[in-house]
Amino acid sequence: MTNALLTLEGLTKGYPGVVANDDVSFAIGKGEIHALLGENGAGKSTLVKMIYGLVKPDRGTMDMDGSFAPVSPQAARAAGVAMVFQHFSLFDALDVAENIALGMDEPPAPRELAARITEVSEAYGLPLSPHRVVGTLSAGERQRVEIIRCLLQNPRLLIMDEPTSVLTPQEVDILFDTLRKLAAEGTSILYISHKLEEIRALCDTATILRGGKKVATCTPADTTARELAEMMVGASFAAPKGQAGDLGEVRLAVRGLSLPASDAFGTSLKDISFEVRAGEVLGLGGVAGNGQDELLSALSGERPVAAGMVALDGKPVGNAGPEARRGLGVLSAPEERLGHAAVPDMSLVENAALTGAKREGMLSRGFIDWGAAKSFAERVISQFDVRTPGSHVAARALSGGNLQKYVIGREVLQRPEVLVVNQPTWGVDAAAAAAIRQALLDLAAGGAAVVVISQDLDELIEIADRFGALNEGRLSDVRPVQGLSMEAIGLMMGGAHDLEVVK
Repeated sequence: MTNALLTLEGLTKGYPGVVANDDVSFAIGKGEIHALLGENGAGKSTLVKMIYGLVKPDRGTMDMDGSFAPVSPQAARAAGVAMVFQHFSLFDALDVAENIALGMDEPPAPRELAARITEVSEAYGLPLSPHRVVGTLSAGERQRVEIIRCLLQNPRLLIMDEPTSVLTPQEVDILFDTLRKLAAEGTSILYISHKLEEIRALCDTATILRGGKKVATCTPADTTARELAEMMVGASFAAPKGQAGDLGEVRLAVRGLSLPASDAFGTSLKDISFEVRAGEVLGLGGVAGNGQDELLSALSGERPVAAGMVALDGKPVGNAGPEARRGLGVLSAPEERLGHAAVPDMSLVENAALTGAKREGMLSRGFIDWGAAKSFAERVISQFDVRTPGSHVAARALSGGNLQKYVIGREVLQRPEVLVVNQPTWGVDAAAAAAIRQALLDLAAGGAAVVVISQDLDELIEIADRFGALNEGRLSDVRPVQGLSMEAIGLMMGGAHDLEVVK
């Protein structure tokens, strides 16, 4: 590529037992929006870490106006590389300007920095007050903080990892306008996402990794999302398909659920009511930080509420704890997979026993039957295609997507009466996401009531029977998904609960 900003030649990086990147070569053009695609474990994260100076390659070279071999993120930033990570690294108690200063190698004086933040944010259509406390910002506004922090460094290459996962459809449009403006001004963008239709709409070129190797380079606009997905996984796969049928009795009923925030920056739940029938999938959308975690805690029993606020098969269970609800068949999978859904330093076998000991018959005379626990863990690994050397490895050793498959599989295979999941396909590739969604649909077809809390609106439209939106701890009217437009969903997520927007 004659106008290349960054050229990678033969990059290779291995770890004990695995080659994360194997002889990867491609180039990113100046002013190009370049997608990096691949299934979980394909090597995307390792490749980006080499570009950003977090990992040193074993072999191969990088060129950016000469040899480029950053030994640290600071060195990468000095060369013009900036990165917006999927998980924000912000301090809630500090204001926007203070957070941005902490992320800069040589921040200007506070007054000058505040003026620059205002200038840059308005120039790129991302208005943000430098004096707002971060704990009061929405997820979309927090992402603006991260982007503006990068833009203040005048980057030549901006790396973005799953940037739309916390945004409403309207915010996605604003972000894309910003990225296109940056590209038009000559900034190159390396864009990582599992949302393939977004890749097709935004990116000029896509490089696809599979098993650590580059397997294709293509023009996304000329390639279907299914073709992109099949190049990523090296095989075809079926789209999730539900089974039509009559719904059964109400399994889970929530009436007037109110719950104060657990900390200063949490979200209080305010008079939430809904019900889910046997055989139904209820989708609950919303931008991150609008009460999703608090709702799951209330439904799982982590935070007990008044007895009448939550009922299972007509019987109040609001004041029952997690173990009691699991015994009744109410299972859950929280969004935070490492540290909440799974204990990082425990093995997959031990993590299987944490939630499945009673339901899967792992207890014998008060002791855990580790043989039964291992058998169950291996069944999860096999049925949900978890890429791991074995059930003995620690949870933290798995890639994010593979741990997600394990956590969801562990709950689904326990045959719950009610399953509540938050972000079930967070960070997993297209084929794995399809498999997880199919598992949830199959669970509902078997008579379970399924509540899917997700920021992926395409996911909710695909699998949910009805949809409601969380905004500042309140739930909109729950509406049938059929006939509900993306514009209407965006308005519901933005708090327009009282508008007639279904058409």
